[in-house]
Amino acid sequence: MEIGIVGLPNVGKSSLFNALTGAGVAAQNFPFTTIEPNVGIVPLSDERMIRLSKEFQCQKITPAGIRFVDIAGLVKGASQGEGLGNKFLSHIRGVDAIAHVVRCFRDDNVINVMNTLDPDAAADTIETELLLADLQQAQKALERYRKPAKSGDKEAQQKVEILEKAIAGFDQAQSARMQNFSEEEIGEFQFLTSKPMLYVANTDEGNPEPKLLEALQRRAEKQKAKVVVLCTKLEAEILELPPEERAAYYEAAGITSPGLARLARAGQELLKMVCFFTAGEQEVRAWPVRQGTKAVKAAGKIHSDIERGFIRAEVYKFEDLQKHGSYKALQENNLVTLEGKDYEVKDGDVIYFRFSV
Repeated sequence: MEIGIVGLPNVGKSSLFNALTGAGVAAQNFPFTTIEPNVGIVPLSDERMIRLSKEFQCQKITPAGIRFVDIAGLVKGASQGEGLGNKFLSHIRGVDAIAHVVRCFRDDNVINVMNTLDPDAAADTIETELLLADLQQAQKALERYRKPAKSGDKEAQQKVEILEKAIAGFDQAQSARMQNFSEEEIGEFQFLTSKPMLYVANTDEGNPEPKLLEALQRRAEKQKAKVVVLCTKLEAEILELPPEERAAYYEAAGITSPGLARLARAGQELLKMVCFFTAGEQEVRAWPVRQGTKAVKAAGKIHSDIERGFIRAEVYKFEDLQKHGSYKALQENNLVTLEGKDYEVKDGDVIYFRFSV
């Protein structure tokens, strides 16, 4: 599951990506430094795994991760191909969700393509281009379905009805996300504005300007989106320190929760991910899946053979392990259950899959 990092040029996208992944990609003071998207996996730290490793005296811990994709800066006119816009928009179509980075910092040494610091207007520029691209996409699809719809094709008629509704919404500046379509209705069209989104307010070091954040927060509320506030420059500087020194630096800067950790968690919520664990003497590992994933599909995350030969899932809750103290105590209290293929995996489930191939 991937989150695409988008925004205007020079708002801090690549700097954020560098801080998230330690990839050291180019982050220069001119537009379009990034052309091909960079991809990095950010591990999700989870203290539950430490407890599980102690239970099974296991040394190897493998956390879950989120893939972040650094997509080049979009500009006004991107939907018409400006600034390699068509190519960059196609990169966005491939991700599952969007982290929209908005400039909320003042720095005369970093070019501002907007010429003024206005987070709401900057966000509007990007989202207008995404809407225009979706409008074009919908109009092309509508032309394709109109002829078979007129010939009596029921499925085509349904598609025409959906597309006409979407186009009317786009004309009113309503994203596909705000029009409350289901995945079944519009999934094939890959509308950019159907993807879940959060805003990343890239601020100055120290106290960010309340007026700038309030404007972005109001916009986010209308879009039913969250805002994560952080300073990419500061986060990147802290990550250059030895791990044992970072906590003291955060404390000195008055940061109670590292911005990158908050962003990773917000990304997990945005993607509607839950994590289940496999745990034993060899390894403790977290497996991210979407909410509502059935046990048999979760088994397939580990290996296709386990899904194919699925028999039962032996399940217990991490919270129960914490409460009762040991796996043996869970067995004694009948808190380890056997579940079938249709069991919906919950966050914090510890699962052993029984299978035969």
